[in-house]
Amino acid sequence: MSESRNGGGRVELVSSLSDLIVSDVGVNVQAGQIVGITAAPGMEAVWRAVAEAAYRRGASYVDLWVFDGHVKHSRLTHAPLHSLAYRPPWWGERYRSLGALAGAQIRLAGEPALGLMEDIAPERLGIDMMPRLPETLEVTHARQWNWIVTPGPCAGWAARLYPDLTEAAALDRLWEEIADIMRLGEPDPAAAWRERFAQLDAVARRLTALKLDALHFQGPGTDLRVGLLPGSLWQSAGDETAGGIPFTANLPTEEVFTAPDPVRVDGHVRATRPLTVGGGTVVDLEVHFLEGRAVEVSARQGAGLVEAMIATDPGAARLGEVALVDAESRIGRLGTVFSETLLDENAASHIALGAAYPDTVSDAGSRAQINESSIHIDFMIGSPEISVTGLTADGGQLPLLRDGRWQFAV
Repeated sequence: MSESRNGGGRVELVSSLSDLIVSDVGVNVQAGQIVGITAAPGMEAVWRAVAEAAYRRGASYVDLWVFDGHVKHSRLTHAPLHSLAYRPPWWGERYRSLGALAGAQIRLAGEPALGLMEDIAPERLGIDMMPRLPETLEVTHARQWNWIVTPGPCAGWAARLYPDLTEAAALDRLWEEIADIMRLGEPDPAAAWRERFAQLDAVARRLTALKLDALHFQGPGTDLRVGLLPGSLWQSAGDETAGGIPFTANLPTEEVFTAPDPVRVDGHVRATRPLTVGGGTVVDLEVHFLEGRAVEVSARQGAGLVEAMIATDPGAARLGEVALVDAESRIGRLGTVFSETLLDENAASHIALGAAYPDTVSDAGSRAQINESSIHIDFMIGSPEISVTGLTADGGQLPLLRDGRWQFAV
């Protein structure tokens, strides 16, 4: 799909992706809005196209912020341990200001220096979570901005995903897969997404109507019960700001999700995909929960990173989200492990340590019970081998997912 082999095909894909990101099925940039873009080196073609598309929709100003993982690597290698928790206050204020101005925020996901942090001790890596900042959760929970996380394909990311290919062929392959999962090959990508949104919304409404007390995940290495709150409200990725602007928070999106009861999670779970967070990778993660808390963590690689994260604050060791993904996920069907949470979490059912989203509960009583934390870290626990059963308060059992297929009509 390179320009040289396909007559500018990649340029066309960059343009199509950018138009989709800023459209009403994406972040939905409004006339007069200030738009923030957070990206990494190597994504220049994408961020420039996104900025142009945003200006075409009437943005008044596009503010670009580029975070370089190599500079973070230098800090983690040489800076004193006690300094690694420091975050420059102006970074958080950037997000707070954007929220106060009812702006839009776009994060281009993908790691151009994948594997860069492999020589850093996980304990150090778990302290410095930048570019993740707690202020983003603060503004998001207040519904002050329309925001989106979406792919920013780049050569460095592609080279690590497809090491047997040349750099040009690897980037072509990444763009081909991104085009598929973003539905860019459809005659009308936006219409294709609206159709998928309708399917996900129907599933979310069905799950909410069941008024389940808990979910039971069972399969190889996993026997986990996740309690739900009386007001747990199943959602898909569609959202709306406090000012009434509709937007999609993740694109692609293939999940339905809700808030669990943070004190009723018990059992053992094995991650079905590697977790990439903060530049580090956790492989073969296993977590044991007791009365809602992660009390034991093990992994073939990166256990110390998870242990450092769950020590961040009292809520970091409890769950803030449980999400279900069915076999219709285009990402799951590809079979590629993208080493990027946005994509990997939409390939398989998952849970998240840390903060819950307030709009995933329907009443004030349940809202008072949801988990609070400065982190939100998803890890994947689903596969065709993992069954998901809904449990009712009176002891009933309702099959939800078997072989990745919904067990009710959608």
